[in-house]
Formats: sequence, structure tokens, C-alpha cells
Amino acid sequence: MSTPLAAEGRRAAAADREEALAAFSTAFKGAMVAVRRLRGRESQHPGELSYAQYSLLFNLAERGELPASELAMLADVAPATATGMLDALDGAGLVQRVRNPRDRRVVLVSLSPRGSEVVAERRARYEPQWKATFAQFSAEELRLAATVLERTSEVFGRMQAERACEADGQR
Repeated sequence: MSTPLAAEGRRAAAADREEALAAFSTAFKGAMVAVRRLRGRESQHPGELSYAQYSLLFNLAERGELPASELAMLADVAPATATGMLDALDGAGLVQRVRNPRDRRVVLVSLSPRGSEVVAERRARYEPQWKATFAQFSAEELRLAATVLERTSEVFGRMQAERACEADGQR
């Protein structure tokens, strides 16, 4: 049997949870706006690498040689977009491209020595700030935050899939 005090406690807990969810939503939207601003300012600095180009370089640094198609998927860009970006990175001497000897249709991409230097320079510049920002959080708190962000990503993935299904149904 539920007492009035227990019911009040459940209502307070539910209200607290709703408030926390709203705070998370607001903070997440703020982070997304900051990322959009960062990406939007790329065009204001001609000659500098874009956020998306760094994404390609960092994926190569973390995973080693990759097919261009897989690299495009990891960087969340269209294959044609990745090809254009890789042309520019190759021209700047930051990546190397070779045909896969087992399947000549596949282009394998790797960092050049200069590309490795650029990634190391970027990490040296920003990783200390990143680490200092999150130094107050325990490993458990950071893992929980990662889980929350992964679930958030899943929500957006489902939303995208639903929109694609709706668009297919309208054709």
C-alpha cells in the first residue's frame, strides 16, 4: 500500500528527473551549436584545414591505412566529398594514396610523415585543454557521459531512419 508520503517522493523524483533531462537537452543543444559554429568558421580561414579534413587525418592516425570508402564513412562524409578532401590533403602532402594490390578498384589512404606531424601538432595544441576541462570527473563519470552521448546518437540515428522511411513512402 502506497502512502501519501511515498507518492509525494515519487512525484518529486519524477520532477527532478524531468528537470535533469531538460538540463541535459539544453546543454547538448548548446554543444551542437558550438560545433556548428566551429565548422562554419572553417570557410573564414582559407588555406587552413577544415574540421572535416582533420577528421579524416585523425581517423588515419588512429586506425592506420584505410580504404577511401571506409574513411569517408568514419568521417561521416559522402564518398565524393571524401575524394575531394583527399585530393586537397594529398596535394598538401598530408596523405598518401595507393591502389590496393589485391583489388585495384580500392584506393588505400595513409598519413604521410607530414600528415603525422600535423596530427601530432593539433593534438599537442588541444588535448591539454580537453584533459584539463574534464579533469574533475572520475573515470566512472566519464564512462557514464560517454554512454549518455552514445544513446543520444542512437536517438538521432533512429530519427534519421524514420525520416528516410517517410521520404521513401512519399515517393
